Amino acid sequence: MSLHNPDAFEQSVHNLTVYIVDDDPSVRDALGLLLGVRGYRTAVFSSGEAFLQTWQPNWRGCLLLDIRMSGMDGLALQQELARQGCRIPFIIMSGHGDVGTARAAFKADAVDFLEKPFDDAKLIAAIDEALSRARSEQHEQQRRSRHASLLGELTPREREVMELVVLGRHNREIGPALGISVRTVEVHKARLMAKLGVDNVADLVRISMLENEA
Repeated sequence: MSLHNPDAFEQSVHNLTVYIVDDDPSVRDALGLLLGVRGYRTAVFSSGEAFLQTWQPNWRGCLLLDIRMSGMDGLALQQELARQGCRIPFIIMSGHGDVGTARAAFKADAVDFLEKPFDDAKLIAAIDEALSRARSEQHEQQRRSRHASLLGELTPREREVMELVVLGRHNREIGPALGISVRTVEVHKARLMAKLGVDNVADLVRISMLENEA
């Protein structure tokens, strides 16, 4: 693996990076140069196996994957990454484009399928779309993590009250169900909503749904 642009590898993995995986050194060099002069952070790998050996869960960005490589091909790499929980958006590159290969790429949720030699405008547009997806995914993960942290601050009783509130139960129903007074339900409800930073039941339901989807 080699990097273009970042001052250090450790710095790059905490930012959005274009990861180029291709067994053709001329393609790697050309893409690294093209993207580097346009201000993109890049990291290049000579094989799918090399990427897998180095990949870390905290990497963020997008993948440019050659469809045909000696050893693990681009789609096989993407499938293995997905199996390991990696959701980095990817773009498939091919010097031998055909309908079947393109269909397989899009079925695997590729952002785009680009044939070599590249049209620079299409390549940049595909990368920008992939990085946009990566940013959205990153923001969503941060939001889920923040909500999980806030939920962790609730007391067991507050969690019980919350679970019944999101089910649509009224305070007068929650009290008897938990063996507490309606006034106590109101206190717990006010405290849990303050801890979660919400001021209405709709937002409370939204947070609960995010937790269930995690």
